[in-house]
Amino acid sequence: MNTSTLSTLSITPGAAQSPAPALTRAMVLLFAFCCGAIVANIYYAQPIVELIAPDLGLSAQSASLIVSLTQIGYALGLLFLVPLADLVENRRLMIATAIVATASLAGAATMEHANGFLLVSLLLGFSSVSVQMLIPLAAHLAPEASRGKVVGNIMSGLLLGILLARPVSSVVADHFGWRAVFMLAALVMLAIVALLAMTIPQRKPQHQATYRQLLKSLVTLMAHHAVLRQRALYQGLLFAAFSLFWTTVPVELARHHGLSQTQIAVFALVGAIGAIAAPIAGRLADAGFTRRASLLSMVLAPFALVLGLTAPGYSVIGLAITGVLLDFAVQMNMVLGQRAVYALDPASRGRLNALYMTSIFVGGAIGSAVASSVFEVYGWPGVVLVGSALPLLALGMFVLYGQRAAHHG
Repeated sequence: MNTSTLSTLSITPGAAQSPAPALTRAMVLLFAFCCGAIVANIYYAQPIVELIAPDLGLSAQSASLIVSLTQIGYALGLLFLVPLADLVENRRLMIATAIVATASLAGAATMEHANGFLLVSLLLGFSSVSVQMLIPLAAHLAPEASRGKVVGNIMSGLLLGILLARPVSSVVADHFGWRAVFMLAALVMLAIVALLAMTIPQRKPQHQATYRQLLKSLVTLMAHHAVLRQRALYQGLLFAAFSLFWTTVPVELARHHGLSQTQIAVFALVGAIGAIAAPIAGRLADAGFTRRASLLSMVLAPFALVLGLTAPGYSVIGLAITGVLLDFAVQMNMVLGQRAVYALDPASRGRLNALYMTSIFVGGAIGSAVASSVFEVYGWPGVVLVGSALPLLALGMFVLYGQRAAHHG
C-alpha cells in the first residue's frame, strides 16, 4: 500500500456530513475539563497500590499489575477503539465509552477479589480513550486561524488531569480510604456523560473505509515510516522508566521515609513541575533544535534516576528532584516525538498518533509490570539501575540511527 492509498483511508475534518458549529470559549473549557477528568482515570491507582493490594489479597510483587493492566487497556483502546471515530458518530461513541468507564470505576470501588479488580482495571484503561476522540473533534470544530491555540488549551486540560490525578488520589485515600477514590471518580464520570450528551455537537464522518481497512492501514503506516518506529521506541523506553519510578516511589516514601498519603500527594505535585517541558520542547522543535533537544532529554532521564544512588539523591528532596527532572525529560521527548510523527503524513495524523501513543503506553505498562518485582527483590537501587538502563538504551539507539542517517546522507 503506497502513501496515496494510505491517505485515502483518512477521514479528514472536512468529511463531516454537516457544517461544523462554532466552537465557543466555554466549549473549549468544557473539552479541556472532560479530557483532564477522563485521562485521570488511568493514574488514580498509581500512588495507592500499597493500600489496594493488601485488601484484595495481592502480593507485594503483584501489586503493580493494577497499574500495568490499566495502561495495557489504554493501549488496546488506542489501537482498536479510537479508529472507530472515523466510522461512527463521534458523540455517541464518546458517551458509550464514558459509560463503560463509569461502570469500571464503580466496579473498582466495590470489588472484593483480586482477579475481578485486575479485569476491571484493564477495562477502565480500555474505556478511557475518548480523550483521543475529543481532541480531533475540537480540531475539526475550531477555525483554521485559531486551531493550534484551541488544541493547545485543551491539551493543557489533559495534562492537568494527568498531574492532579496522583495527588488527588493520595489525599482522598488518606482521609477516606482507597475505595473512595474510585467512587468519587465514578461520580465525576457520570457528570462527564451528562456533559457530553448535552453539549458536545454531533459529528458523523463519511465512511471512506471499513474498520478492517483502517486497522490494516495501521500496520502499513508502522512499516512505511522509520521515524514513527524510532520515535515510538525512544518514548516507549522513556515512559517505561517514568512508570517504573512513579509506581515504586510512593511505596518507597511510605515504607522507608515514613510519609503519609497526603505528604506523598505534595511530593507528586512538586514532581509535576517537570510538565513545563512541553511548551519549551515545542518552541525548540519549531526553532529546528529537535535533535539536540531529544539528545538532552535522553541524557537527562538516566542522570535524574542515578541521583537516587547518592545519599542526597535518596533523601525526600533528592527524590523530588529526580521526579521533576524525569518528568521534564519524558514530557520534552514526547512533544518532540509528536511533532516529528505528525509531520510524516498530515492526511494520516489520527492513526499516526494512535500508533505513537499505543507504543508509549505499552512501554509504560511494561515499566509498571516489573516495578513491584524489581522493588521487592532489589530495593530502590534496583529501581534506579533498571530505570536508568531504559533511557540509556533509547539514547544508544538514537545515536546509532543518527550515525546511519549521516552515513547514508
